[in-house]
Amino acid sequence: MSEIVRISTTKGDIRVRLYDETPQHRDNFLKLVKDGFYNGTLFHRVIKGFMIQGGDPEGTGCGGPG
Repeated sequence: MSEIVRISTTKGDIRVRLYDETPQHRDNFLKLVKDGFYNGTLFHRVIKGFMIQGGDPEGTGCGGPG
């Protein structure tokens, strides 16, 4: 069973599917979501049509949850 997470942004919502094949990554991400860690964070790296990167509370790409 996979889990779907909705990420709400000012440009619209993104739905992300988390797969069971990576349980530690999935569980860590879900814990941080439930703790509110990502609330208000920025996508500090955006490559149009390819990828976004976020989750750094400082918005620099160098921070993390601890």
